[in-house]
Amino acid sequence: MAEGQIRKAISGFYYVEHNGELIQCKSRGVFRLKGINPLVGDMVTYTPDGENDATITDVHPRKSELVRPPIANVDQVLLVFSVVEPDMSLRLLDRFLSVIESHRLEPIIYVSKEDLANQQTIAENEGNLAYYRRIGYTVLRNVGNEEQLIEVLRPYLNGKTTVLAGQSGVGKSTLLNTILPELELKTGVISDALGRGKHTTRHVELLEIADGLVADTPGFSSLGFEHIKKEELRDCFVEISEAGEGCKFRGCLHVKEPGCAVKAQVEEGTISEARYKNYLLFLQEIIDRKPRY
Repeated sequence: MAEGQIRKAISGFYYVEHNGELIQCKSRGVFRLKGINPLVGDMVTYTPDGENDATITDVHPRKSELVRPPIANVDQVLLVFSVVEPDMSLRLLDRFLSVIESHRLEPIIYVSKEDLANQQTIAENEGNLAYYRRIGYTVLRNVGNEEQLIEVLRPYLNGKTTVLAGQSGVGKSTLLNTILPELELKTGVISDALGRGKHTTRHVELLEIADGLVADTPGFSSLGFEHIKKEELRDCFVEISEAGEGCKFRGCLHVKEPGCAVKAQVEEGTISEARYKNYLLFLQEIIDRKPRY
């Protein structure tokens, strides 16, 4: 028996990294009966069946798990947002951040396509993103060439397992191609009619980049709040969670309750009114969803 990590999964086979080699593995049939589904990123125990074939016999406990994309043991999400084509939407950014925070993962915001934008658009976006920096988020801006980009990203990728996320067409595949040219990933083509990119990545695979692992995945295919309760959303907005400690009532949802410290900070301008409005919008979405039986 030996141990390793699942680095990719294709057509029912799992490719487990062990001492620099990828071992092709099948999973035990009993896993299906027990409802265990091995995921890329899982640490596993396997038994060799031949020269380069094996069977996974045990899946080790996970520190994190995502359903879409299906991947385990992720540390952080590199959230790619473009300045133009498509234009940056702060509401969509807040939606991504809320979902990432709900999974207790660290988000890093990476701004792409500044070379396609005019100075006024760049300045407006920089002004908006200054708020996200102030509340504690890391915001990185795209740089000229491959070597510079790897050096900018290296401190953040080093020793971590990272998932790329962002709406279609923002440049996730382009980013991966830049930092690992030998991938030659197909770059998504922006549809003029839809203003969206075509999906280019199909299976999940962990790639060794800048002394860390980066998941080449289709990204977050669902940005719904099905897994978030209304009482949990406030903790997915870091500044609202912090300010909420000063509310008069412990269960304050920061909507109409008296003595709400969050609403007071919104009125003072300490908390962004736009972010607070997005919080209320998402909260209503959660309240309005139909119960699942």
